[in-house]
Amino acid sequence: MRILIDRYSPEEKQTIGKFYLLRDNGSVIDEWHCLELPWLDNQRNISCIPKGVYKAKKHNSPKFGESLWIQDVPDRSEILVHKGNFYTDILGCILIGIGLSDINKDGFVDVTRSADAINLLLLHLKDVDGIMVEIK
Repeated sequence: MRILIDRYSPEEKQTIGKFYLLRDNGSVIDEWHCLELPWLDNQRNISCIPKGVYKAKKHNSPKFGESLWIQDVPDRSEILVHKGNFYTDILGCILIGIGLSDINKDGFVDVTRSADAINLLLLHLKDVDGIMVEIK
């Protein structure tokens, strides 16, 4: 298995994308929407991470609970795929959700049902120790 993140809508305050869990042959196991910060030269807490291929593993975060920890990001640490809805919840990490909607009516798209998405992702990964993440 591997994960593909396809960023398709870079915006001023956030980047919207699709988050795919794939079999080794490339077929889709499951997919979600994702939300990241905009590209601001990989600056901590205000930028998404660079495009590339990374290793990831399951992690129990004191703040976010069960999540996925993306490893070996240049000049960054503690990059998680975790639950949250708004770009203000991100701080350099990646949020996934079942849908997209402007939940708080601030004019920016948010991910919805994020806890459900994380639970599904981790259920798929229950017997997997590590996974590769490609960010396009």
